[in-house]
Amino acid sequence: MRVPFGRRGTRGAADGGPGPEAGSGDDVGRGGAGTPDAAGRAARRARAARAAGAVGAGALPALAFPAPGLWWFAYVALVPWMLLLRTAPTARRAALEGWLGGLGFMLAMHHWLLPSLHVFLFVLAALLGLLWLPWGWLVRVMLGYEPSAVRAAAALVVVPAGWLVIELARSWEGLGGPWGLLGASQWQVEPALRLASVGGVWLVSLLVVAVNTAAALLVSTAAVRLTMVVALVVCALTTGLLWWGVGPPSERGTVRVAVVQPGLFDGSGGAERRFARGEELTRTLVGRDVDLVVWGESSVGADLTTRPELAARLTALSRAVDAPILVNVDARRADRPGIFKSSVLIDAEGPTGDRYDKMRLVPFGEYVPARAVLGWATSVGKAAGEDRRRGTEAVVMNLPAEGGRPGLRIGPLVCFESAFPDMSRRLARSGAELLVTQSATSTFQHSWAPAQHASLAALRAAETGRPVVHATLTGVSAVYGPDGARVGAPLGTDRSAAAVHEVPLARGSTVYVRFGDWPLYGALAVLAVAGAVEGAGSLRRPGSEPRGRRARTARGSATRRAR
Repeated sequence: MRVPFGRRGTRGAADGGPGPEAGSGDDVGRGGAGTPDAAGRAARRARAARAAGAVGAGALPALAFPAPGLWWFAYVALVPWMLLLRTAPTARRAALEGWLGGLGFMLAMHHWLLPSLHVFLFVLAALLGLLWLPWGWLVRVMLGYEPSAVRAAAALVVVPAGWLVIELARSWEGLGGPWGLLGASQWQVEPALRLASVGGVWLVSLLVVAVNTAAALLVSTAAVRLTMVVALVVCALTTGLLWWGVGPPSERGTVRVAVVQPGLFDGSGGAERRFARGEELTRTLVGRDVDLVVWGESSVGADLTTRPELAARLTALSRAVDAPILVNVDARRADRPGIFKSSVLIDAEGPTGDRYDKMRLVPFGEYVPARAVLGWATSVGKAAGEDRRRGTEAVVMNLPAEGGRPGLRIGPLVCFESAFPDMSRRLARSGAELLVTQSATSTFQHSWAPAQHASLAALRAAETGRPVVHATLTGVSAVYGPDGARVGAPLGTDRSAAAVHEVPLARGSTVYVRFGDWPLYGALAVLAVAGAVEGAGSLRRPGSEPRGRRARTARGSATRRAR
């Protein structure tokens, strides 16, 4: 007779231990260690410990991102969570611990939203954590039961594919967007950036999860250790070959771009004081031979058609520095209803007519999804009191050649949009030579958010082979070349300054720009094949469990080989 996997409590003769009758009558009467009540309490404590462990283990990958910036930790950060999932006593328990780990990951990645969302952050984390529920089950299926070498090798593809599908699902704007994609933790690692030029941040995520999977099996399953060592060597060699074989973009000259970061201006009259400071800093650029000046998100707080004096001041600035100025207007438009966030280009003659209206808005920050149902969020946090309006199309702005200044095509994005790989790819395919993201993270000034947001520009640059200027109101402002490497020193959250960068331009396009999100399609295909294979095996062996030796239980006793 075989004992069910993961069964807790007293052991009977069937698994080699004494039966309940071996305990004394006194023990039973006093609720001793051998009683059902004591066994139940021990089981509940074990379940609670596993639940807490799942939340904590799920939170660990956040340490690989800025501001902690322990990029190397990403390659082992999932291992504790995976080891917990593979020893789950049941598939249902593995799914539950997948959800709890996902909740922990979402809380850790978005903890800086707590002052704005308050208790609603926990609700959102719990809902988003559900995306990891099937992944917990998948890890148990692929890594549990002391898998064979074949199953372990398959796990190196299937488990990362499952993770990537989660990243795809939560990249939908309505679920918060692609903030905290695991591959984004590698923004300053040159080989990883080269991978991003081939398959986007998705390919980097696949690599990171594959290494974690191999590491989990390496420490837990002696029978497949050699296979896992070989797998890790293959991962390293493949990354190295791509790093060597896929060269950086070919440069074709430079452009001088100035970033204006006014600093934090809160309270009454903050918008006017911020504009005045931006104006003051821009005047310091006179005579510095810049080709473009970039201000941050919400740098202008009124529509320029209703405030012609602001437009006149910006026009005079452009004439003084002899360069166009890209500002960002956060205001109610005069020509249509609603509030828009818009990138507007100003030159020596005034507004050029080039305007980009932000298309993807921050849930709760700029609009409340299903406001009729979730509008109560405005009463417990800083959710948007009025929904912003959306733009309808991407825009590439043309800066004509003038005097000694070269012509330039720029693709603007606004804040949150720099997290979406498809938006920068679309601009690159439309001919943009320079990508510009205008951002404002002043609400989260003393958190991990500004540094993490700036790091995303490095991934977008590497993916597209186009330099990216990340300009903010309050820091961190940074510039990255077409290979994703940082250009010059960033402006931190403690600075109010203007900085000029010699930004290299590039020709050609990357594999990612040409072929897009192919790793996502590959991941979906892998899961489809794995599901078909597993389903066929179940049909051949109705009612059976996965073959191979079972994993050790939390109490350390090995269960019997499945029959």
